[in-house]
Amino acid sequence: LANGTPLVVGGQVVGTVLGIDRPNVRNLAEERYLERTDRALAIGAAGAVLIALVLGVFLARLLTRPVRELTAAAQGIAGGELEQRVPVRSQDELGLLAAQFNRMSADLSRATRARRQMTADIAHDLRTPLTVIAGYLEALRDQVLQPTPERFATMYAEIQLLLRLVEDLHTISLADAGELALAPQRIEPRVLLERVAEAYRHTAEQRGIALVVRAEDEVAETCVDPERMVRALGNLVSNALNHTPQGGRVELSVRRAAGGVELAVADTGTGIAPEHLPYIFERFYRPDSSRSQQTGGSGLGLAIVRSIVEAHGGSVRAESAQGCGATFTITLPSTG
Repeated sequence: LANGTPLVVGGQVVGTVLGIDRPNVRNLAEERYLERTDRALAIGAAGAVLIALVLGVFLARLLTRPVRELTAAAQGIAGGELEQRVPVRSQDELGLLAAQFNRMSADLSRATRARRQMTADIAHDLRTPLTVIAGYLEALRDQVLQPTPERFATMYAEIQLLLRLVEDLHTISLADAGELALAPQRIEPRVLLERVAEAYRHTAEQRGIALVVRAEDEVAETCVDPERMVRALGNLVSNALNHTPQGGRVELSVRRAAGGVELAVADTGTGIAPEHLPYIFERFYRPDSSRSQQTGGSGLGLAIVRSIVEAHGGSVRAESAQGCGATFTITLPSTG
């Protein structure tokens, strides 16, 4: 009774609750059931750990695969193989990174090819007039040819080609360094167009091409460096004349635009293929695959146009369709 629990009713102990101890004895079947349960739990736990390890390794390799591919491609670029592409496997941040890497690699490869082509082009453009001049001078020195005004004129023309090429390269180098000097002044856009048209009118007449100027009334003045802008417009007109057949038309126009003025050079020539339009203002880019200096050039003319226009705070764009001519539009801020 001393180990029991008293039962109290109305303040009086009326009885004692005693516990009965039963021995904790399991039979053989229960023991086997518990052993099988423990074994199944152990096997399940080991299997779960193994599956988790396999899935972890698989997911880790899956997640790091784009990184490994990017690393291998970057090492390829570092080794000189610039044309590298990695698969875009998703639309998340890694997929965006892979797409941007492919674009960077393509741009880098194309720029490198363009520079190599430019080196060959410049070497050709330098070699041709130098060969002509050297040939004439050697013949004159050996008295194989007699000095005549025509022969001196030929050598002078070749020297002018060299000077233009050197000047183009100098302008490009200044633009790259951000040191393209400007002497801006207020001027009517029509005056710029008429000045360029007058400079190229004789060439247009010789080739049977109509060169006209069209301007809207009351177009606001713009503040530009006249010499630089005339050169930019001259490059556009020269290109237009080179690609316009006899009987064609080259038109210089000016009109008002939102917050500025637009100067345009339009021709009825061969036009520009759509695949070339995004790149024609890049340095050293030549749409013509041939080495014709007359039509292909060194790929600096339009790059110079863009450099000059952007130095004035403006922009330039090209619109064309193959066989339907081309229109180059320069947008400049007005002075009022």
